[in-house]
Amino acid sequence: MATMDETATIDVRDNPENRTYEARIGDEIVGTLVYELAGNRTVLTHTWVEPSRREHGVATALSQGALDDLRAKGRRITVFCTFTAEFIETHPDYADLLDPEHPGTAIHM
Repeated sequence: MATMDETATIDVRDNPENRTYEARIGDEIVGTLVYELAGNRTVLTHTWVEPSRREHGVATALSQGALDDLRAKGRRITVFCTFTAEFIETHPDYADLLDPEHPGTAIHM
């Protein structure tokens, strides 16, 4: 199993053409958070991390980076991605981003 340099910086960027947030280490995409747009909401559907990069904080960085970007853009969110839902449950300061009428099925707050 490949190990990751723990000092590596995980850069999270929105890729609107693909409707994904991408986690990058250097030029390598190591994870994605897939989304759809629904009016003023962003629907977060699925997180995927490269198997060799799992358990190294990539998904956490991805969720946090995406949520920070969505907050900066003034977007509401609906969450079907179980990882992002769990991230919000353990970081309730992001719960205000949830659309009250459409929070998603993965949220158990």
